Amino acid sequence: MPAPEISVLINNYNYGRYVARAIDSALSQQGVSFEVIVVDDGSTDNSRQVIADYGHAVRAVFQRNQGQAAAMNAAVAASRGAILCFLDADDWFMPGKLATIARTFARQPELGLVYHRLQPTGNDDAPLGPPIPRSLCQGDVAPRMARSAGVWPFPMTSAISVRREAWNCVGVIPARFRISADAWLVGAIPFVFPVAALPQVLGGYRIHNNTWHRASDDAPMLRRRMAHWEATVEELNAFLTARDLGWQLDMADHFPHRVAASRLRPLGPAERARLFLRGLRFAGEPHVLRRGRDALRTLRLRQTVDPA
Repeated sequence: MPAPEISVLINNYNYGRYVARAIDSALSQQGVSFEVIVVDDGSTDNSRQVIADYGHAVRAVFQRNQGQAAAMNAAVAASRGAILCFLDADDWFMPGKLATIARTFARQPELGLVYHRLQPTGNDDAPLGPPIPRSLCQGDVAPRMARSAGVWPFPMTSAISVRREAWNCVGVIPARFRISADAWLVGAIPFVFPVAALPQVLGGYRIHNNTWHRASDDAPMLRRRMAHWEATVEELNAFLTARDLGWQLDMADHFPHRVAASRLRPLGPAERARLFLRGLRFAGEPHVLRRGRDALRTLRLRQTVDPA
């Protein structure tokens, strides 16, 4: 059979209560040829049965637990489409998503990555705040990323679509990204290919407690994020050096990392003032008012203590 135009790649781990919604949202797309690949990363809940019930409507891959990077890499390896659309199992696509992505890539064959906004919701599907990301960046974003340690208002996994040539160029996601593996896609690809940002909301992003999000951040969560950001910069610098791309990232430019570190210890007035000024100059947020808002928040930072 001819290869489909798009491969929808769903990664799942213990989201048996959500994954059917994700699969259904993909299978209901129209106006473009596509396939749906679902990789279950060693779930211990009812995920496997939920996925198996779809039969030949999806291509299922069941593997031992290895982390999100391994699941996403396995999904790509099992796929045939020229465009790769990623979807977390607890999120979903809105009608028309795939056709819109296909048209965008067709109009701009030089693109490596296309993304759109997502609507954050709770488990009851009620909207939680405005669509994300608020700020949109497109075209050649590499110069901005080089001044911000790779940070930009990047999209979440379920908003990311990649041309297969771009995936092949930057290589598979490093295995160390057991969570938040999308950091590799939005970190490496923009250094090689231009990016397109669509203002439409074409998917839902479910907010719930997991290994990356809490209702309020505690100290272990902040340290986990900081370690992830450090690993991302390390992997991207190795990539940039190996490809002789002429860029190198500096953790000192990573404003979110500095903010997280400042929340883990008492902050004196002078340090707080310096952090505020860094926030005003942070290249990772292109919108002046949002950058100013984020900088002002540093003046009200409270120390986050370890749980007893």
